[in-house]
Amino acid sequence: MFPIAEQEIPKKLVKIIGKVEKMTFPEQGCTSNVGIIKGENGFFVLKRSKGDRFAGWLKREAIILKSLSETHLPIPVIYAFEKDFARNESWMLMNFIQGETMGEALQNETDPEKKRSLIYQFGRVLKKIHSTKCPEGIYQTDVIWLDKILDKAEKELQLYELDGTPELLEQLKRERPKNSGQTLIHGDFTVDNVLVHDGKISAVIDWSGGAYGDPRFDVALAIQPDEHFFTSEEDKKVFFEGYGETILNEEEYEYFANGVYEFL
Repeated sequence: MFPIAEQEIPKKLVKIIGKVEKMTFPEQGCTSNVGIIKGENGFFVLKRSKGDRFAGWLKREAIILKSLSETHLPIPVIYAFEKDFARNESWMLMNFIQGETMGEALQNETDPEKKRSLIYQFGRVLKKIHSTKCPEGIYQTDVIWLDKILDKAEKELQLYELDGTPELLEQLKRERPKNSGQTLIHGDFTVDNVLVHDGKISAVIDWSGGAYGDPRFDVALAIQPDEHFFTSEEDKKVFFEGYGETILNEEEYEYFANGVYEFL
């Protein structure tokens, strides 16, 4: 059974797509259904999220991408966003961007120099994000991002099943690092959310966590080790060469990657 049926697609989006010729469904997390559509008017990416929490995330992603549309960041273009209140669903239609995930590219690359180039680019594009002026639609001068995240985690522990525990949350409150300067952040900058085509980064996707926040969080998620990458200090060294500086220590890495991330 396909996660999205053609007859479910809102009419507003169908008008843009034209006659649907083919739909494929890449592997995706549990927060949304994603389809790649070949339509009468071209290729598109369609996302659908259900329920208050996940539909809200998709709505926020649409707001973030619209706010970032005037920047030079490699991000998807939104053609339409639709909220189905009766079904409590959100739908978003975007342009199709060719590429495999950074994780897949690193796993499949056998040439050490090309792999090094990918990791360098990974660090460089994150620095580009952090160096981009935060648009007014995202910018919040009166809010410390980490305060907001910890407060949100406390509330959501009462509502949803999270990977994090009340005990971990209390530990994060006790051991929080000193505040650093805030920047535009992606909020889920993992190897799954960066696309690569012909050896070059083609897009950064899945922006629902975008915010004016702590750049150390993005960096911590970026360098999480996997069987095929970031298992050596050399990989991290190359990443930070691309990024241009090292902005977190081992304790801060643990705090964000194995602490805060458990609640998101």
